[in-house]
Amino acid sequence: MIEAPLILIIAIIIVALIFDFTNGFHDSANSISTVVSTKVLSPRNAVIFAACFNFLAAFGFGVAVADTISSIVQLNIVSTLVIPYIILGALTGAISWNLITWFFGLPTSSSHALIGGLTGAGISAAGLAAIKWSTVGKVALFMVLSPLIGLACGFLFMAAILWITRGSNRPTAESYFKRLQLCSAAAYSFSHGTNDAQKTMGIILPLLFSIGYFGATASTTSLPVPFWLIMVCYTTIALGTLAGGWRIVKTMGYKITKLRPVHGFAAETAGAATILGASAAGIPVSTTHVICSSIMGVGTTMGSSTVKWGMARSIMFAWILTIPVSALIGYAAFAVIRIFVGA
Repeated sequence: MIEAPLILIIAIIIVALIFDFTNGFHDSANSISTVVSTKVLSPRNAVIFAACFNFLAAFGFGVAVADTISSIVQLNIVSTLVIPYIILGALTGAISWNLITWFFGLPTSSSHALIGGLTGAGISAAGLAAIKWSTVGKVALFMVLSPLIGLACGFLFMAAILWITRGSNRPTAESYFKRLQLCSAAAYSFSHGTNDAQKTMGIILPLLFSIGYFGATASTTSLPVPFWLIMVCYTTIALGTLAGGWRIVKTMGYKITKLRPVHGFAAETAGAATILGASAAGIPVSTTHVICSSIMGVGTTMGSSTVKWGMARSIMFAWILTIPVSALIGYAAFAVIRIFVGA
């Protein structure tokens, strides 16, 4: 394999930041769909609001998720010459899937697309031994658990609110929840930043390792995250959020279930709590899965018939496809790259 020139490394970092931007663009709906659909904020104000809190997440919850992502490909097994091409193949798989699902308006996981792309490109480069399967297994486990946790939290939190406010005047309660939803939207946007911006950091760290940025004695199991990288990744995801993903806003805000401010508050609060817990534990969960399932959980308190389960099934089908399809694209992308740069 031909050594990647520095200009190619820089180009791949730029591609990684494009992925970060598309992550913010694709996932902006997670943060703003409920406040837009309940008319608490206009679409313009909602994206500005969400972007600000995405960026502020840079100053909380550390970099445990970045450590997890950077350890999926075992850097002590693959050659440093191969690492840049693995990352490029992984990003090709992740960005391709993001754009496909954005086109169809499906709120799938940018995180799982990235993990799938990394897995496929790593296997294409050095076989099954190149992948740290315990990390992939943990991600796969929480791919199942996190939506269930979000669903349960959304249902229980909404049920508790309904019990607490059972004797309240509805218009008065609605006015309070409109204001409270600003707090829940801020918490959700903050939690989204804590988890998702770190994934791009985790993809760039092996690139820096491959060019000796951390020195010859750097540990392949725990790479330090430079402050400049933290700032760049959080700024980029915030800019992506500003761009907005209106197709997905429509799906999440209107096509899953009809929302009022109290429902938006409950869904965002349940989602934020789930994601912040995962971020603190270093688990790269899908923020998209969590907020969708939280909305479904809130919707079920009004009766299961109020949730549009046909749309929910379409979304779940896309979730199931995310890792295998992005892995296949990542595998194929690395195979093509290998032809051009030499075996």
